[in-house]
Amino acid sequence: MFAVGILGFIFVDVMGHAIGIVEGAVNSYKEDHGGLGHAVFLALTLGAGFAIGSAGIGTVERRLRRLRPLPPISGGAVDVAEFGAAEEELRALTRARALQTGITIAIAIGLHNFAEGLAIGVSASTGEIGLATVLIIGFALHNATEGFGIVGPLGDVRPSWSWLALAGLIAGAPTMLGSMLGYSVSSEPLELVFYALAGGAILYVIGEVWTGMRRLGHRELGLWLLAAGFFAGVVTDLVVAYGGG
Repeated sequence: MFAVGILGFIFVDVMGHAIGIVEGAVNSYKEDHGGLGHAVFLALTLGAGFAIGSAGIGTVERRLRRLRPLPPISGGAVDVAEFGAAEEELRALTRARALQTGITIAIAIGLHNFAEGLAIGVSASTGEIGLATVLIIGFALHNATEGFGIVGPLGDVRPSWSWLALAGLIAGAPTMLGSMLGYSVSSEPLELVFYALAGGAILYVIGEVWTGMRRLGHRELGLWLLAAGFFAGVVTDLVVAYGGG
């Protein structure tokens, strides 16, 4: 929830920049420097990007998390040897499903991490170094907690180091790829789309963690941690601003 508080501050910051782009187009139309169609197009782009980043990612992630039922154990043996073989087969299937679930969650996490990386790249490319710095710090604190979500379904299954490296690459690499793509963009509509996607993804993550916190029954503690995280985001932003970022 501390990380969610930081994400809450980042959400306000990112969406503020996105809405600022649309407001700039509206002001240009008001002063006869731009067309109404362009302002309407940017407003619709903001809405569509936000919807994809929140509801779209949520839909994809829900489908990815669906577990396939275990296949039936073959045979109806009653002797000890065959019973032992069936038990071993069940253990192997359970392990395989646990590892598959972990990878699936890593893919889902990578989806919204890609959107977060887009926001970092766009901020840097447009000269918003202060915002980019806050995004990097905030996302790093948040992403550090995502490993628990990947290994949580494994239970007592002990994965190999290669599996852990693969899961980390799947979940983490999209952040870097999104940053590279966002940095190479010089189109205002695309910048708006990336900000909107990131904002929607952040809100979706906040909702997921909030639901988990309420399920565990730590509402008051969670709210205090959320407030502390939000204040930490504010302090980070002020430090970056003081340093000239």
